[in-house]
Amino acid sequence: MLEIKGLRVSLEGKNGTVEILRDINLKLEDHKLYVLTGPNGGGKSTLAKAIMGIYPAASGEVLLNGRDISSHSITERALAGIGYAFQQPPRFKGLTVGKMLEIASGKDRTCNDCNFLYKVGLCPQDYIAREVDTSLSGGEVKRIEIATLLARDLKVAIYDEPEAGIDLWSFSRLIETFNDLHEQYDTTIILISHQERIINLADEIILVADGVIKHKGTKDEIWPLIMQDSACSCRTGCDERVVENA
Repeated sequence: MLEIKGLRVSLEGKNGTVEILRDINLKLEDHKLYVLTGPNGGGKSTLAKAIMGIYPAASGEVLLNGRDISSHSITERALAGIGYAFQQPPRFKGLTVGKMLEIASGKDRTCNDCNFLYKVGLCPQDYIAREVDTSLSGGEVKRIEIATLLARDLKVAIYDEPEAGIDLWSFSRLIETFNDLHEQYDTTIILISHQERIINLADEIILVADGVIKHKGTKDEIWPLIMQDSACSCRTGCDERVVENA
């Protein structure tokens, strides 16, 4: 279980320190798939990065299976079994896809590496020897990074907008992959997304807005609230345009 208690995160902005997350309290169980959703800038990615240790917490605790990892570095959290796939993955000139998967799994290259690539919609023969550099498109690098998380035996796997930059066929493969992961492993899966097909996968949806957890529940409970918030935002935007044009 991943548990978050009283988490606050503040970051430096142009006009000084800004509080991004305020008093976040969550319990995320093993073998459950959660989707973090909500408006842009509401704190979804900040929460995920605070779990990974990319952003330091101003206060609060992060516990993994009852163990306080709040003071642990990114590396220590990774070794403890937490993985993070970035919305915009880094590139590594000189590092091949095969070597990257080998490092992720901790084993010499096996046929499993090919399976991981196939699961994210990439032909292994075309990619295993390629470098993870600027010759790859954003969507290709994204899928390769997701494959590295699949190669690890994770307790918590976080995917930041996994659909970004991915074509429809590969997206369908990813949906199948997340379904398979959910059925076969005890990993706690956290997906950050606005995409309805991904939201449909969730055991529970966590709606994050204005730096707090607004709602948490099943799709039947949360989806009407999401649609209501979207309608309100649309009306507000329309009203603002009417005022501007008056």
